[in-house]
Amino acid sequence: MAITRIRRTAFAVAGIATAALALSACSGTAGNDADGGEKFTVGISQFVQAPPLDAAVEGFKQAFADAGYVEGETVEFEEQNANGEVPTATTIAQTFAGDNLDLVLAVATPSAQAAMQNIADVPVVFTAVTDPVAADIVESDEAPGSNVTGTSDMNPVADQIALIKEIDPDAKKIGTVYSSGEVNSEVQVKLAREAAEAEGMELIEQTVTNAGELKQATEALGDVDAIYTPGDNLVISGLGSIISVAEERGILVVGADAEHVSGGAVATLGIDYTKLGYQTGEMAIRILADGEDPASMPVETQSEFELTINPAAAERLGYELPQGLVDRAANVVE
Repeated sequence: MAITRIRRTAFAVAGIATAALALSACSGTAGNDADGGEKFTVGISQFVQAPPLDAAVEGFKQAFADAGYVEGETVEFEEQNANGEVPTATTIAQTFAGDNLDLVLAVATPSAQAAMQNIADVPVVFTAVTDPVAADIVESDEAPGSNVTGTSDMNPVADQIALIKEIDPDAKKIGTVYSSGEVNSEVQVKLAREAAEAEGMELIEQTVTNAGELKQATEALGDVDAIYTPGDNLVISGLGSIISVAEERGILVVGADAEHVSGGAVATLGIDYTKLGYQTGEMAIRILADGEDPASMPVETQSEFELTINPAAAERLGYELPQGLVDRAANVVE
């Protein structure tokens, strides 16, 4: 397997092969004004500024570009960021509900929940939502049942926990810190707890309500052998606080996605958020151009995961990566 070496925090937009939709095929829905077609306006509500979510938005936009839509001509993106505040996400959703939008993209669980609760007459697609059913965003993954559908970023949590044992066979206690206000985090931590027990380990948990509490919460984990960082929006935005404690104490860190590894975690088996956003963009185009109904469009996921490692982080934390793990890695952070 070819190894990709990563030198920046966000993945470049992947060149994903797709059949481009000709604008002429979208008569009455897309095209430039001179030809009498409509110009789509898409609202984007992103919960927090973070590399994985940024990558998802870029992938979403790239899907439109590859389908022949030109930003500023045949598609406009109205972008808003809630800066990690749920009330702000609600305000954005309420504003979008009153705007003349053709579709809304909600990025991350709190923004998707706000959109579902406040936008009824405009199609909504979400991305970077771990469990849309548990979050009450859709009725079921197979049949969402309303104007809302999208893509899930559910990670292979059990496989990620297994990486801890592979790197440190003697590990007994795993610590994790997550937001008490995010359903997606609760789902992942439950899976991590079950996976740790199956591996003969114990999961120690600390919750936070804002990114400023992350350092103290990580210190409060006590004498743990490893730290698992879930796909949590507060964790993503304040990952450096967790990594700093881990480096001070020589604690192994395994993350939920490649951006965690770029930020100082040692390894992950995770999804590519650029590709996930692209997949969401393709769903949006099917709604806008082909008239598909979100209520009957199943929630989509990724089925392929990539092993990403950070040898330098491993060295800083006092660990040597097993050669078998190095040989399997698809991405190496330098």
